[in-house]
Amino acid sequence: MQRQKSILSFFRKPSPDKSTSTAGDDGRGVNQFAAKEQEQKPVGSNQPPDLEVRGTDTPPEKVPRQILPANSASLKDSSPFSSIMHKFMKVDDTHKASQSHRNEPNGGSSNDCTVSGKLNDTNSSKKINRGAVMHIESDKDIAGPETPGTQRLVPRMKRIQEEIPKFGDKFGSSLADSSKRLKVLEEPTVLDKSHGEASDMASKFEWLDPSRIRDANRRRPGDPLYDKTSLFIPPDALKKMSASQRQYWDVKCQYMDVVIFFKVGKFYELYELDAEIGHKELDWKMTLSGVGKCRQVGISESGIDDAVQKLVVRGYKVGRIEQLETSDQVKARGAKAVIPRKLVQVVTPSTTTDGNIGPDAVHLLAIKEGNSGVDNGSVVYGFAFVDCSALKFWIGAVSDDASCAALGALLMQVSPKEVVYENRGLSKEAQKALKKYSTGSALQLTPVQPVNDFVDASDVSKLIQLKGYFKGSSNSWNHGLDGVVHHDITLPALGTLIDHLSRLMLDDVLRNGDIFPYQVYRGCLKMDGQTLINLEIFNNTADGGPSGTLYAYLDNCVTASGKRLLRKWICHPLKSVEAINNRLNVVEDLLAHPEMVPLIAQYLRKLPDLERLFGRVRATVQSSASLLLPLFGKKVLKQRVKVFGTLVKGLRFGLDLLTVLQNEGHIIELLLKLFKVPHLSGSGGLDQYLKQFEAAVDSDFPNYQNHDATDSDAEILSIIVELFMEKATEWTDVIHAINCIDVLRSFVVTASFPGAAMSRPVLLPQSQSTTLNGENGSPTLNIKGLWHPFALGENGGQPVPNDVVLGENTDGYHPRTLLLTGPNMGGKSTLLRSTCLAVILAQLGCYVPSEICVLSLVDIIFTRLGATDRIMTGESTFFVECTETASVLQHATPDSLVILDELGRGTSTFDGYAIAYAVFRHLVEKINCRLLFATHYHPLTREFASHPHVSLQHMACAFRSKSESPSKSDQELVFLYRLTSGACPESYGLQVAMMAGIPEKVVEAASKAGQVMKKSVGESFRSSEQRSEFSTLHEEWLKTLLTVSQTGNYNDEDSLDVLFCLQQELKCSYRLAN
Repeated sequence: MQRQKSILSFFRKPSPDKSTSTAGDDGRGVNQFAAKEQEQKPVGSNQPPDLEVRGTDTPPEKVPRQILPANSASLKDSSPFSSIMHKFMKVDDTHKASQSHRNEPNGGSSNDCTVSGKLNDTNSSKKINRGAVMHIESDKDIAGPETPGTQRLVPRMKRIQEEIPKFGDKFGSSLADSSKRLKVLEEPTVLDKSHGEASDMASKFEWLDPSRIRDANRRRPGDPLYDKTSLFIPPDALKKMSASQRQYWDVKCQYMDVVIFFKVGKFYELYELDAEIGHKELDWKMTLSGVGKCRQVGISESGIDDAVQKLVVRGYKVGRIEQLETSDQVKARGAKAVIPRKLVQVVTPSTTTDGNIGPDAVHLLAIKEGNSGVDNGSVVYGFAFVDCSALKFWIGAVSDDASCAALGALLMQVSPKEVVYENRGLSKEAQKALKKYSTGSALQLTPVQPVNDFVDASDVSKLIQLKGYFKGSSNSWNHGLDGVVHHDITLPALGTLIDHLSRLMLDDVLRNGDIFPYQVYRGCLKMDGQTLINLEIFNNTADGGPSGTLYAYLDNCVTASGKRLLRKWICHPLKSVEAINNRLNVVEDLLAHPEMVPLIAQYLRKLPDLERLFGRVRATVQSSASLLLPLFGKKVLKQRVKVFGTLVKGLRFGLDLLTVLQNEGHIIELLLKLFKVPHLSGSGGLDQYLKQFEAAVDSDFPNYQNHDATDSDAEILSIIVELFMEKATEWTDVIHAINCIDVLRSFVVTASFPGAAMSRPVLLPQSQSTTLNGENGSPTLNIKGLWHPFALGENGGQPVPNDVVLGENTDGYHPRTLLLTGPNMGGKSTLLRSTCLAVILAQLGCYVPSEICVLSLVDIIFTRLGATDRIMTGESTFFVECTETASVLQHATPDSLVILDELGRGTSTFDGYAIAYAVFRHLVEKINCRLLFATHYHPLTREFASHPHVSLQHMACAFRSKSESPSKSDQELVFLYRLTSGACPESYGLQVAMMAGIPEKVVEAASKAGQVMKKSVGESFRSSEQRSEFSTLHEEWLKTLLTVSQTGNYNDEDSLDVLFCLQQELKCSYRLAN
């Protein structure tokens, strides 16, 4: 407490002149607010009935009076308010209409909305009837799904027809409530309940009409450079506006993509196009009122946070224009003083930090496409992305080809909520990749204008230094460029992200954020975007959900930050034997001490999301501008107190966990090889340091969860936070250590599964030799008793284990290629996926679902699985097959693992077989990687039956009689799911067709047709049978041998390869002969 008194002795009261800031301090291009605002004029009760009851041009600051019918004279003597009752009377000669309105189901309550106009003015009524809901035309050149701001809105007449039975206010309160503000309007909209129709309301502003709307540069929506974030307002129209109108439209014309709430007294209002959104999404009732009697909906200040959250969840960007002074402060400046207002906050789905945003990271990604400088068709994508809740930035670049496989890997790894890119600056292939690899329909694509947003690399560096961005980072912002190539493309992407965040009022995030380099592939097992999809790493192919994925299988994490770290680890499996074994040692130690696992979980369950809380606290350093705003500032301060108190209390549980593990000597030594733990106990340790802040919270904010903020709390909290952040690096290390412990505990839970065998993998270094001489060090993959990790969870039965051996093992040399055949539904694809998942698990440092697993490190995994087309991108099934196969042939190495499933089935039989043959032979003889090739082209098994680098195996099946009297037609195909040596005699397609429900007569006709076809091409079949003894490979070997004998050149690599193959062939023939 003595330290606490020394801290509080430096407190200073806030300067009173700070609260008189004006809207001109915005700094984002919003014009200075006008210096004059019209006053609201009261409506008297002695007004003639034939005059228009006009709305004020400025938004009213108080709740208007409730209007009572004129025939309420009977109440004059029965109420203590009878002396002022006449002020609440509605003078209306058309009493009959009022009586009819009162007899409606709602009892004439103010729950029914009205539209004003002159009495008996039929022209005005017709004008309203002709109105229609406005929408902004979308730019057809922009790729990607529609965002809510570009979606077409449903006309109000149609909505009223559908919603008459539920015409009440659904948002949770009645408009008759005193907290609900209604504009005094004379003539109600005619609502004919018998026909269910109502008049549409049209905008009074011609420049909002879809046929006339333009952006700030006066471009129409059909223009390729049309900027849908801006709006052109004619100067003459601005001159005619009142002060409050100009305040609103000065901001709105620059934020047309943002739903803007405008603060008016104790209410927040939406106007025109935004009012349509509020009416559509929140079912708010629309009136002609507000800023200049335009279309308007609104909500009281008590419900604004809920309304903003609902709109953000539905994909909208939402901003708030706040009043900078209270009504008393404005009155003190004069009767005609204008209330200053300013845009103070913009919340988007990709930058939100409050509310229930879930455990997954929320990323905003900016991409810049450029040339690699090499004339081979390759491109470079510079990128930068941010997690605003954790206050972390990443920048980098990745080289790619026309397949956009690397860009797909980036999108799958980052899984952004929003992608910002240069308008017309991305190729068609890149735009297709954005659609293909978007992990959910919620992805927003935001094109920006290249002139304003994308700048040169040098300009970005100057901007960062000028604005003081990243000055709160633990490292210099240049540290983010370490190891990043193509700075000329990466920095403009960072500049785009900075410009976008600055526009969203997130300068605090830019000033205090940490920035890191990001490598898509370097130093890890490479898996491109298509591989992540094919192996169902994060999303299944059935419905795109997380069930039945590798992430779901491994996710036994307790904390939200642990789940995010697990996803990062899965995206980047290790490629270092030492690093992998360090993780495996921890898992093995915890398995040997099972009592530690529930103890760790007990501490982890007490932790909040420390990573996000720490980021939110860091963002408040030297950030006090929003605290000066009336009411809004108190809300912000209350939230900051809650966040800081929760962080301090959470860190106490985290330090206690680390202390417990330190007392267990056997585990802490292993953990220290994975992460750094700062000094905890003793003098100068974090434990003593944290106790001071716990005391500060208990003393100054004892009820921090629901603290009633006062004027002095802002300075107190600011000083405490600055002192707390003096050890920001240590707190970051503590949070990272806790996350790692959570993920490793999750690996232990996965390895403890009792249903089937789990084993610690044995990792060997990558091969140094790429020749085909069988020397030690060549790639190997030896897994005994392998089973699919999701089999138990999906089917509930026991999986069938299989042995997969590729390359060298203790028994000697084995071929690196497995040519797999078998019936449809026999388990071929499952075996292929199981092998890849086992490799990924092993290089993650996790136990593998097998009895024994020995493998040399894999550098890249390639997959070609399933038959899918991409109609939306104009790609056929066969084109997709060839695209994925091309990536394999171009980038595979001897240390790669390649799985190809039924290549060539998307085209004709002859073309498909030819491609399958050529690709298979190239991979076997030129690359010689570990390869699993599943096919229904049985002639391939004859062509490569005697190849020394190919092993023929198939998924076994059997026939079972359905009855006691067996007959050929009464045989049922049974899948054994067991890997067996040799080739499968056929694929049993007709039997599978019967199982699928194809009529028996159709199957019988197919069987007869098959017999005829076999007979007609019988010679070819018999010829292919003979190829197993002397194939085209033998022919080429013989030709090469003759050439070598004639030239005498035995040092050629191809010649040595042929000699080695002949040697293996002779050995095989000798063993068969004996």
